[in-house]
Amino acid sequence: LIIYGDPAYMQSLHVQVPHKGYNLTPRQAALNASMSQVRIASEWGYGKVTSLWGFIDYTHHMQLGRTPVGTIYKVAVLLTNCHTCFYGGFTLSHFNIQPPLLEDYLRL
Repeated sequence: LIIYGDPAYMQSLHVQVPHKGYNLTPRQAALNASMSQVRIASEWGYGKVTSLWGFIDYTHHMQLGRTPVGTIYKVAVLLTNCHTCFYGGFTLSHFNIQPPLLEDYLRL
């Protein structure tokens, strides 16, 4: 298994980044295009978290060592997922799937 990261990451044994350069093979270009769509879809979730909880994206208050950033973000994601159970979201509609019932989500 590998993690697919955006171009800001370095290629490593466990991280795959897009192929770079102007002379990409058709296979490399196709892989970049298909993985880019998946990466963008995963970023919709982050966008929903920050749109519901603007404090998360406000760097003045979210400072490592001064604020429990990890805990606050985990709570924001949990609440966002609960919101999604009730109201759905763009990612679900894009992939044509239904959200779980809140009771089922919280039981997991």
